[in-house]
Amino acid sequence: MNRDLHHYRRNYLSAELLESNIDLDPMVQFATWFKEYEAVASHEANTVCISTNGALGPSSRIVLLKSFDAQGFVFYTNYESRKAQEAEASAKVGMLFFWPELERQVRVQGQIARIDEAESDRYFNSRPFESRIGALTSNQSKPIKDRAELENTYTQLAQEWEGRQVERPKNWGGYKVVPVQMEFWQGRPSRLHDRIEYNWIGGSWQIQRLAP
Repeated sequence: MNRDLHHYRRNYLSAELLESNIDLDPMVQFATWFKEYEAVASHEANTVCISTNGALGPSSRIVLLKSFDAQGFVFYTNYESRKAQEAEASAKVGMLFFWPELERQVRVQGQIARIDEAESDRYFNSRPFESRIGALTSNQSKPIKDRAELENTYTQLAQEWEGRQVERPKNWGGYKVVPVQMEFWQGRPSRLHDRIEYNWIGGSWQIQRLAP
């Protein structure tokens, strides 16, 4: 099978990103862009690619961002999963938000750590019953025999917990990524894209433009 994809080409015309119209705080800038993307997103606006460094090299996967504030970004997972183990080994991750409807990307590099257990409990208890049972069911990233094994375990646990408050498993919870570098990318004509990078240096954010 040989696919030639050279004919895929798009000229980006929707917007510009200039030093004169950005916020000095990248999290404020992110909040502005995120709100604009929520208004036009054709799928879950909170989709983000998380990258870690594993035994075979860089490893990436899509997760759902569940909150963000002035300090950083929060998502939830199984603490024994591959991404969690790799993230905790280095305490560093990369994040990539891709927003094609607005011809934008946001790249984040930061420090990662577990959030407070009480916060993980609050979010877990807000999830639908089915999602909570799913968290109990899956030994994430571990080999399983087949699909039937997974579904049988789910059915058994759903019956056991029916009518009861499902407790958050201790191997499941949240992480916060505190950014040390953020790059905002805006597609522009002729591949002369706008790239504005923020770096946390000496207790403040330093801003620079990067060549496309």
